[in-house]
Amino acid sequence: MKIRKNDTVLVIAGNARGKTGKVLKVYPDRHRIIIEGVNIMKRHTRPSQKNPQGGIVQRESTIHVSNVMVVDPKTNEATRVGMKVVKDDSTGKKKRMRVAKSTGEMF
Repeated sequence: MKIRKNDTVLVIAGNARGKTGKVLKVYPDRHRIIIEGVNIMKRHTRPSQKNPQGGIVQRESTIHVSNVMVVDPKTNEATRVGMKVVKDDSTGKKKRMRVAKSTGEMF
């Protein structure tokens, strides 16, 4: 999966199309992510020690990875993401870096 925690993403499909937000949590095994302020759902909760009042709580729900695109940090526009193998000069090890397809910017 090419989307990671703390990435800024743009929703391109679904009810929340056009909204941007920061990725809070990633579930790579299910191909789903949680985005801050996007896909808000209402959850009816029972009274508990943590929440003695109970009631209706609003929180973010998951969204499928195919419905979002990473926002390029350089241009602030949605872009596809590729991978590039880069050799580290100091250690000599190879690392996979993510690359924005539109600008070639590594992030």
